[in-house]
Amino acid sequence: MSKRILFMGTPDYATTIFKELLDSNYEVVGLFTQPDKPVGRKQILTPPHIKQFCIDEKINLPIYQPLKLKNNEEAKKQIEDLKPDFIIVAAYGQILPKEILDIAPCINLHASLLPKYRGASPIQESLLNDDKFTGVTSMLMEEGLDSGDILALQYLKITHNMEVLEAFEKLSQIAAKLTILTLDNFENIKPLKQNESDVSFCKKIKKEDGLVNFLNAKKLYLKYKAYSFWPGIFLESELKLKDIELIEENSNNNLGIILEINKDFIVIGCKKGSLKIKTLQAPSKKAINAVDYVRGQRLEVGSVLI
Repeated sequence: MSKRILFMGTPDYATTIFKELLDSNYEVVGLFTQPDKPVGRKQILTPPHIKQFCIDEKINLPIYQPLKLKNNEEAKKQIEDLKPDFIIVAAYGQILPKEILDIAPCINLHASLLPKYRGASPIQESLLNDDKFTGVTSMLMEEGLDSGDILALQYLKITHNMEVLEAFEKLSQIAAKLTILTLDNFENIKPLKQNESDVSFCKKIKKEDGLVNFLNAKKLYLKYKAYSFWPGIFLESELKLKDIELIEENSNNNLGIILEINKDFIVIGCKKGSLKIKTLQAPSKKAINAVDYVRGQRLEVGSVLI
């Protein structure tokens, strides 16, 4: 008889893992995800990515969207009634309380090489820190934040120009395969305690984290790679910088000086290093080619971009 799986997850990272489980020999018996949220200027009530996937694909599963799990007797009973053999958790967005952790083994697919980057934004943190490798950890959940015993790990090499969306896509595919591998071998895995001396944490990203300046080209570029999907990177003037490449990181320049204006990009000097920028977006305007923007602003080589 196939094992019964309750899945808990919210964004597209979770959806990729969820799809792999649906296509496997395991029986997915229910889905817990975050409540629908108002989105955009018109505040249209929008379901999480994983719920929308179920609607689009006409997947007939019970879907639960409690505001919170802690001290929620109704949610606890719903889970118990599903009789799961395992609870698989991936970017769910809530910490599971002890009363739910005790129902069945809870396995989390965390997008970092634990104990590095416990918390909400491990993929962005690995890009910000210019790590050479990241990966996915499957771990047994306990009451602490991403502090449970490690069941399995898989690595991903971070290429020089890998941005956050590419990293998310690759890591979600790794996590999907690692989920099945962990479940298939669960009885034979000896869980490994995390080394507490190597622990680091990452925070939930806020819009203001995208603020940059032209002090250091390498640091600006790493922020761009980490935040290119959201919140993007922008100057104090709220001018958004897009389609960026790091040229070099050693030259000394005036902050924000335009060093070159080419056919379809500009080169900006930082106090240390220089960058190629292809696209700029002024507040409340559409993104346009950086060359068109600087010409529209009557800026030339030697002018400062602010």
